[in-house]
Amino acid sequence: MGQAVIFLGPPGAGKGTQASRLAQELGFKKLSTGDILRDHVARGTPLGERVRPIMERGDLVPDDLILELIREELAERVIFDGFPRTLAQAEALDRLLSETGTRLLGVVLVEVPEEELVRRILRRAELEGRSDDNEETVRRRLEVYREKTEPLVGYYEARGVLKRVDGLGTPDEVYARIRAALGI
Repeated sequence: MGQAVIFLGPPGAGKGTQASRLAQELGFKKLSTGDILRDHVARGTPLGERVRPIMERGDLVPDDLILELIREELAERVIFDGFPRTLAQAEALDRLLSETGTRLLGVVLVEVPEEELVRRILRRAELEGRSDDNEETVRRRLEVYREKTEPLVGYYEARGVLKRVDGLGTPDEVYARIRAALGI
């Protein structure tokens, strides 16, 4: 039977960094829809050309495209980084996990104040040359997160699988909190 961990939190909370470390240390496959989508855009694939303008606006890529990517990538032990982002995606992912016999170990919510998120993302954009991370787009992405993704907190909390983690501090401190929250 497969296992899954979901990382939730606003853009810039450190989900990707922490999910990568957890995946590497525990032998999980990390599925980052953002990374997969950016790869398609960079390679100029048909999917990349379809999602480029959506991403440049800071909007969410349609569920059917995301679920298509995830089904192709599903492995025995997976970490979802930044997916699901909406209640409809969460419900669809629940069905997909059930169909594949994958057990959800927990949903980690990495919490960071908004101004710190903006600072982190703009610094990352400078370092990595990410054109999708300018201040206007960052603020729009945070607004979309609040509207679309924050409702997942209540959804997973009601299911008893949400693990809240303070995302401030050194990466090692945050990682230790995540491991403790998941009990692994």
